[in-house]
Amino acid sequence: MTRLDKTEYKSQARGILRLGGPLIVNNLAVAGMQFADAVMAGSLGARELAAVAVGGSVWFLGFAVCLGIMMAISPIVSRHFGAGDYDRIGRYARQGVYLAVLLGVPLLLLGQFSAAPLLEAVGIDSDFRDLTIDYVGAITFGAPGMFAFLALRFTTEGVGRTRPIMFTSIFALACNVFLNYVLMFGHFGAPAMGAVGCGYASAITMWLIALVLATYMMISPHYHKFHIFRIAPVRLSVFKEIIYLGVPIAITITAEAGLFSAVSILIGTRGTEITAANQIALNFSSTTFMIPLALSGATTVLVGQLLGAGRHREARICGLAGILLCAGIMTLSAAFLLVFRDAVVSLYSSDVTVARIAISLLLMAAIFQIADGVQVGAAGALRGYKDTRVPMVVTMFAYWVLAFPLAYLAAITYRAPANYIWAGFVVGLGVAAILLTWRFNRLSRVAD
Repeated sequence: MTRLDKTEYKSQARGILRLGGPLIVNNLAVAGMQFADAVMAGSLGARELAAVAVGGSVWFLGFAVCLGIMMAISPIVSRHFGAGDYDRIGRYARQGVYLAVLLGVPLLLLGQFSAAPLLEAVGIDSDFRDLTIDYVGAITFGAPGMFAFLALRFTTEGVGRTRPIMFTSIFALACNVFLNYVLMFGHFGAPAMGAVGCGYASAITMWLIALVLATYMMISPHYHKFHIFRIAPVRLSVFKEIIYLGVPIAITITAEAGLFSAVSILIGTRGTEITAANQIALNFSSTTFMIPLALSGATTVLVGQLLGAGRHREARICGLAGILLCAGIMTLSAAFLLVFRDAVVSLYSSDVTVARIAISLLLMAAIFQIADGVQVGAAGALRGYKDTRVPMVVTMFAYWVLAFPLAYLAAITYRAPANYIWAGFVVGLGVAAILLTWRFNRLSRVAD
């Protein structure tokens, strides 16, 4: 490991926190939307909460693939920004929006026609299966708008302007909660649509935030030099580069997010109470994970900008600072869970059975969160180096060769308690953290 000068480390850590601060607000707002969905659905009953939980997991499987591809725009743009090549930034932003729409439309269609056979095939409890299918059909209407937003979001992130992302996300949270109130419970003359209304509220919000961010970037003088909204034909060579870098990121994200989603689907075969409890623990864990995820994104941008400027030693120190910051945040989160887990569960449900199961799952979450912080920090630093293929192999091995089989055995073969199912997460995230940190150390090592 590079011998760290404390001044250098503190400087890079401050840079990550400065850039990552608005991203933390963004991610917490996203988590706030998930929290609001869970709490508002839970107020309608365990059946609605279970439908939103499983339906959200199905949606996220498709969303994560497209998210990963769009995330490639951030390291590409940050490299060009560091090198002062502004024309290329506009080119990648434009082509990213085109690609986003091409990815979003098929996902919309899959949501309308493939959710039912998928959920029937995996054996989701019939008590809430039809409601889940309708929820998936509703939320996927927002896919094209969401991915266009992501293309613009990762462009402005790559040039180091993250505050617009923060303000857009705050707007999204307010909009989503309001639309949930209207469409789920039937206010202002709207029909009371329950869980399905939650899906439509999310879809409408996705289109609105794409429009808001695009409007801001058109008006703001900070983006004029990039010529983002210039009319230009489709460039397949740019598509190819984004996809080449982004597909491994997509597989990496899907490997982790897909693990949690797949386990949620497995748990959905075990009944309403255990499904609702899993949603509570998963929702809270996802909320706290938003902080290191934001710092990971900031690490990607700053490492990319430093490498684009030819400052390799500083890029390595920045990556190390990002890993340590993410690990520290999740250590604090784990301690919070150990002390306040009962209070956390009480926010979601008063059902005694659901609460008992959820508390046991939060204990497991406290164990794996530190490893989760390390692995997300290391993955972010590696993306700054445009290293996406080795992390893809690592995460596929850790999550699907190790973690998922263990979860499957506990959930289906042995019908074990829920905390045994979550033990697979502990194994997978621990192995990923070790291997990704080793990879970053090896790739980034330079002479002092």
